[in-house]
Amino acid sequence: MTRVRTVLPTDLVALVAYDGRVYPNESVTRDRAGTTASPHPLEAALEQWFSFATGRHTWISVKGATLRGLVSARRRGTRAAWEVDCLIDAAEDDTNVLISLLNKVAADAGRTGAQKVFLRIAAESPVLQTACASGFSSYNRERLLVLHTDDRAPSSGPEPAGLRRWARGDAYRAYQLYNRWTPEPVRHIEAATFAEWQAAGERVSPPRGTHQRVVERDGRIAGWLRTAAVGDVGRFDLMADPSDTGLLDSLIDAALTRLRDQALLLTLVPSFAGGLRERLLDRGFEEREEYVVLARRTAQPVPARAPELAPAAPATLA
Repeated sequence: MTRVRTVLPTDLVALVAYDGRVYPNESVTRDRAGTTASPHPLEAALEQWFSFATGRHTWISVKGATLRGLVSARRRGTRAAWEVDCLIDAAEDDTNVLISLLNKVAADAGRTGAQKVFLRIAAESPVLQTACASGFSSYNRERLLVLHTDDRAPSSGPEPAGLRRWARGDAYRAYQLYNRWTPEPVRHIEAATFAEWQAAGERVSPPRGTHQRVVERDGRIAGWLRTAAVGDVGRFDLMADPSDTGLLDSLIDAALTRLRDQALLLTLVPSFAGGLRERLLDRGFEEREEYVVLARRTAQPVPARAPELAPAAPATLA
């Protein structure tokens, strides 16, 4: 009988490998896309015991003494959203194993107050169809673009006028920029409200290695740039107001300037941002893997209401 449960200390040996075969992690988080950094099942299990620091939750599917699959998840921008960061399918002959694991993630996430679970996997991944069968909806495609600088700073032009550091008061106006930058079908699933947008925020590096900047014009945020550097790897994401001609090029220039000391530059470009993709290709970036981004809403428990007592019947006189 196959069952899904959280990880126990006795499972750690089994998580190193399955009958001598190491299965790939099918999940790709933004901070690991394009690198070999991916949580090994043993690492995911060990970090389960330090969840107060990592916020990771791990589940396994076992049949007798055989490990059939593993899923781990962590919080995104707020506790209202989780993302799957490790997805191991060791039961290739039984899709119900992976479906049961993903159902368990959604159920436990809902019990903690999360409203949505995200998942990113390669477009050619064999588990894509199974993830959709478990209730996840595909809402966006992304292409990884890569630039090897070969110890030479990439060419860049002047930064946009008005570029400054992110301030806490910029959040809602940045969300308004997100609405102008992102098509409605994507927003509908990813972040239909300001609270959902905050919850859906992804990490690109440890917090101290990440920097955000905005371009403010006429009282609104016209551009947003996030850069992160970890060792020789630099990552960046950006949004630009479609009506502001030239801002997209200037934000790319700003990203290249700030990451000029990194040997490898990486960014995930959504399929709807064709202009960004073309500009990066013109600057020497190369296209690599394509990913599908999925999300699933959780079923949150509804607090039980106290039973209502029927009003007492009026007393009658004999």
